[in-house]
Amino acid sequence: MNEKPGIDNPQRKLIVAIDGPAGAGKSTIAWRLARKLGYVNLESGAMYRALGLKAIEQDASFEDEDALLKLAEGSRIRLEPTIGGNRTLLDGRDVSSRIRERDVTEAASRVSVHPKVRAWMVARQQEMGAGGGVVMEGRDIGTKVFPHADVKIFLDADPVVREQRRMEQQKLKAEVAASVAAELRERDRRDRTRAASPLVAAADAVVIDSSSLGEDEVLARAEELVKEKLSD
Repeated sequence: MNEKPGIDNPQRKLIVAIDGPAGAGKSTIAWRLARKLGYVNLESGAMYRALGLKAIEQDASFEDEDALLKLAEGSRIRLEPTIGGNRTLLDGRDVSSRIRERDVTEAASRVSVHPKVRAWMVARQQEMGAGGGVVMEGRDIGTKVFPHADVKIFLDADPVVREQRRMEQQKLKAEVAASVAAELRERDRRDRTRAASPLVAAADAVVIDSSSLGEDEVLARAEELVKEKLSD
């Protein structure tokens, strides 16, 4: 008798999409879920961050869409899974730590609003995840990159909670709380109002509000959704 597929006996390679705003906990949950499943964790935000970093280094205008597209087309952006999370390589250079700094976070938000840049990124992301066996997180994975993903999760949280998490994540002092909050709100505004692939929950996504949930609780809920799909 054949054993039914399950999270510990995966016979199907699913595409799991996790979307949501900054500070909702997407990266951590995606990484932990991917490890649990034995899947690859594809972090779309790291790709935009890498391009944002290159724009900074090349002194490219964040408003020049064609220049940014040309920069993207001439870039080699790779994500390498490791036991502690992805390494991000830009033109062969490990920029994993650098892309988490505040200036690159801001740059990534600004380069990502351009439709041509997003179209290029989406094509690369679709290539990476086409075979399944991936957990991809971002802001338009379930709506644009993989609209037919097997599991779609929209992870959200109260803005105040997200601001606090970002402060703790970046080990920032209370004196910069106001500027961090302002940056997060501006990033939310850009993500939700951009013309190309705005941040919105897919119609068939399961919304999880992590405001009052711990990491383990969110992960358990995500695992349940995967188990349900594998059991179909």
